[in-house]
Amino acid sequence: MTLGQATEPRGIRDNSTQFKHTLAQSRETGGLLPQNQADGISVAAEGSPFAKSWAHFVAGGLGGMASATLTAPLDVLKTRLQSTYYQQHLAAARAARGLPPIESMSLLRSSILHIRETGEILWQVPKTEGWRALFKGLGPNLIGVVPARAINFYTYGNGKRIISTYLNDGKEAPWVHMCAAAFAGVATGTATNPIWLVKTRLQLDKNIHADGRGRQYKNAFDCTMQTLRKEGIPGLYRGLTASYLGVTESTLQWMLYERMKVHLAWREEKLAKSGREPTFWDHTVSWTGKVSAAGLAKFVAALITYPHEVVRTRLRHAPSENGHLKYTGLVQCFRTVWKEEGMVALYGGLVPHMLRVVPSAAIMFGTYEGVLKLLGTSSNL
Repeated sequence: MTLGQATEPRGIRDNSTQFKHTLAQSRETGGLLPQNQADGISVAAEGSPFAKSWAHFVAGGLGGMASATLTAPLDVLKTRLQSTYYQQHLAAARAARGLPPIESMSLLRSSILHIRETGEILWQVPKTEGWRALFKGLGPNLIGVVPARAINFYTYGNGKRIISTYLNDGKEAPWVHMCAAAFAGVATGTATNPIWLVKTRLQLDKNIHADGRGRQYKNAFDCTMQTLRKEGIPGLYRGLTASYLGVTESTLQWMLYERMKVHLAWREEKLAKSGREPTFWDHTVSWTGKVSAAGLAKFVAALITYPHEVVRTRLRHAPSENGHLKYTGLVQCFRTVWKEEGMVALYGGLVPHMLRVVPSAAIMFGTYEGVLKLLGTSSNL
């Protein structure tokens, strides 16, 4: 026994040990922040997988609210361009101008025409229906976006933490991101499909129909009740299979975003080791890196997986033909659109979609990361 051990009372030594144990426990519950880790590289192996899980829910909801409000007009435009009604209207307008069917045009010519028609519709909507029409469906959109993003970010953020903690020794990996993103996408789609269906039908509900009737739906509640009366509960889940197909987009987006965060962290670490003074470009990357990564990841993911958006809109709109539903399922809808309108129709609304989702993703992820920082936590594990 040493002199220090002999002179220190046993009770004090025991209390010291207990205090250290308590300190470690408080760290696990999120009371103490772990040492700074490089973004996207390592995981706090000591932390509980449930520490500050609520922060992801709050940050995701606020991010979704900000992005949905600022990009609402482009969302209305995208939905209309994806629908059967507007595709038929555009086809008639092209025929009246003596233009050939768009599916027979070259890719360059059809792309230029698509951009031109997008601009024309964006100009005509407020001119004929008023500026409020650009925000049609924003109410149910916000009702859907806020819980959808809250659920998605909550499920992904905590799913990534749980999977990495219990299945990968507390380390991040692409397969961890993929599993967490897929699970988050399925959970979000199932929980919020009825809200998106109502939003889609409201956006496609014109002031005056072709048969002279007024609007079919008075508001979101009326749309929900009419859907339940005519189609039952399954009617609220039309397009759900296409939503599940859309999980591929969100999964790809999350994986790309996480990989870009790893590269940004590696760049910061390399700069720190070099000892040189950061340049203006270094500061720019430091401030805007994650926001730019979010926008770029969304751009690539949306471009690859866009046709599912068109099919989902068609299934939700549920147009009739000879008294029967024109589209009865995911595969049948793909085949019908391809056969009747060509591959170009599967990319209807792509321009306004990209103009909306890229800044939307940047706004949403930027808000998400910022709110997490304010709440004393991080999206990194």
